[in-house]
Order: sequence, then structure tokens, then C-alpha cells
Amino acid sequence: MTDFTAVLHPPRAYGAPLGGARLRAVPEDFCVREWSGFEADGEGDHWLLKVRKREANTLWVAKQLARTGNAHPKDVGFAGIKDRHALTEQSFTVPARADVDWSQVRGEGFEVIAAARHRRKLKRGALKGNDFEIVLREFSGDFSRLQDRLAEIAKGVPNYFGPQRFGREANNLHTAMQWMQTGQPPYDRHDRSFALSAARAAIFNAVLATRIADGTWNRLLPGDVANLDGSGSVFAVQEVDEVLTSRCTELDIHPTGPMWGSASKAAGDLAQLEAKVAAQFPEFLALLDRERLEAERRPLRMRVDNLNCALEEGNVRLLPSSSRLIRHRGSA
Repeated sequence: MTDFTAVLHPPRAYGAPLGGARLRAVPEDFCVREWSGFEADGEGDHWLLKVRKREANTLWVAKQLARTGNAHPKDVGFAGIKDRHALTEQSFTVPARADVDWSQVRGEGFEVIAAARHRRKLKRGALKGNDFEIVLREFSGDFSRLQDRLAEIAKGVPNYFGPQRFGREANNLHTAMQWMQTGQPPYDRHDRSFALSAARAAIFNAVLATRIADGTWNRLLPGDVANLDGSGSVFAVQEVDEVLTSRCTELDIHPTGPMWGSASKAAGDLAQLEAKVAAQFPEFLALLDRERLEAERRPLRMRVDNLNCALEEGNVRLLPSSSRLIRHRGSA
């Protein structure tokens, strides 16, 4: 499969857009703040830094922090890659190897706004979620209908990987294809990681799109693997009873889809459905098998908390909304 249109533009769960607006007219229109769920230890071999960045790439900022701290870029930790065309706050860890007054550190598009000693390097996914404040400028549409749509969104939204995961013009997917076809991995380890991640994300999105089409993306099926909301815990569902149905309706648990790897964790008809969808991507399956990635699960649905909106002089302000980041886990 070389046409990635369906991957980049998957079906919507709640219907067509209710209007139009300008998104990210300026970086301040899209504000993201990590909430990690933990505090700095106050001691240890790392600095835990809170960094504010504007129109700056996370990997680029990590390299600048490494250079300042006399460390290798791979020793700089961060929980996730944040949007470049935005105003974001996120945490980094840097080994405490150099005498640096981190409170004075700033560079092109970024500044350190807090620093404390910490025992551990930050790992990918080591946060509870993100807070968002978004401005949609020059909104054209029925604001009352938009408020109704937000009430629907409060019941959960499809947990798709967005276009950013796939790179500009799906470049990460094309890299994965070329890797499989030539047997030559990308030279840069980040490019290799992005290619594998994009391949898995494409399969996940396709499975989620299929379950949106048949109306099962937000409810459990026999053979499903359920995720406990707000955690990485998962468990197999053999039969769906009233208790599980109620918990799913209340957003306490969510159905999951495959982050493809060594073996699927679903069972029965659902496992066959996932395998059939994944078969649309034979090159990606072969690559993931060859690289021996371990199978994981990701929730099909994402919970959105505290979503509010206001209409201000023709602009819609969404605040303060938050999404929970669920780390991938193998089946328990």
C-alpha cells in the first residue's frame, strides 16, 4: 500500500465539521502544557528542567540542552515530542555533569523556566497528559451547534495518531516502505524510530477507522483487550457483561487497538478483524516482524476532561481542556 490518504484523513466519529476557522494563526493560539503527575526528587544525577518553547522543535531543543550541559543528546530525556508551531511547556532531564545555572539558560525559541535535581532520566510517555488552550480565529458556523458537539466530545474521541506522527507528506511512512524494500535502515536513530512508530500508527489508525465505520470504537467486544482509564493497565475481555458495559459507558475502561508487533493480543473474531486490516500493509508487517517489535495495545478512545469554550469577537477559545496520555502496554 503506497497511497496513505486514508491513513492521513481517517473517518470522523461525530460527523462533518460544523464550521470553519483559522488554527494557529500565531503560535500563542495553540498552547500545550505537560502535566507529569510527579515532582522533582530534589537530589540525584540529573537536572529536571521545565522548558517553555515557541516555534521550536523538541529534538532541536534537546540538542541545545545537551550542548549546554556537556552531555550527549541521547542522554537528554523528555516524555514526548511537542508541537513546533505552538507555545508549549515540557520537561527535560539533563545529566548533572557541568556547572550550569539553568535558570539563565535560553536560546532561539526556548527558555528554561524551572530547574531542580532529579534521580532519573525522563522516559518517553512518562507523564499523565497535556493541558491545551486553543484559539480558533474567524469562526464561521453555528456556535450553539458547536457547544452541542463539545458535549458529544465529552463522551470521548477517537484516539487517532495525527498527521504529525507520519511526517510531512507522510515522509515517515515512505521511509518505512523504503527501509523494508531495500533492507537499509535510515542512518539516524531518530529517523529509524519515527519510521517504525509511523508504521505501527498506520495500522492502528486503520483498525480504529474500521471500528468507527461499524460503530464499535467506543464499546467493548468479546475478545477485546480493555484499557483502564488513566493508566497503562489492560486486561482481556472474554465476554461482555452489564458491568463491563457500564464501565465502558462511564469512560472507566476503553476498548483498544493493536500497536503491531510480535503477536496480536486480541482474540476470536476481533483478532481476525485486526489481522485482516493489518494485511493492507504487508511491507509494514514484514518490517515490524523483522525488527522484532513487541506487540502492545493503545486505547481506541481518548477521554477529554474540562473542555469549555467561549465566543470572543468572532473567535472561539477552547479552555482549559486536557487529554490523558495512555502509555502502550502488552496484555496482562
